[in-house]
Amino acid sequence: MTDADPPPFYAAHVFVCTNRRQDGHPRGCCAASGSEKLRDYMKARAKELKIPAIRVNSAGCLDRCEFGPAMVIYPEGVWYRPVSTEDVEEILQVHVIGGGRVARLMLTEQDVPPPKR
Repeated sequence: MTDADPPPFYAAHVFVCTNRRQDGHPRGCCAASGSEKLRDYMKARAKELKIPAIRVNSAGCLDRCEFGPAMVIYPEGVWYRPVSTEDVEEILQVHVIGGGRVARLMLTEQDVPPPKR
């Protein structure tokens, strides 16, 4: 961010992959891993907690299919792999509200998809 950039519209902008591929696709897909349910829970829970300036959006493929469900939180650009509503709750409490990180759920530079053929 430079001095010329406007301030961010959201304090936290969460993108949850809800991409759906055909059954049996070798890379899998986040929707088949329950990402839509997790996105819906996160949206409802953020509203319930009255978290200011948060936006939870669906995203197309985030290209981390093998590790799904995948989500990324900006402006930090931190990637997570939540598999339950309890994981989403922890991400909201620790990352979004508390400013920390949930290390056990983070996708890192070591979590890369296999090379495309």
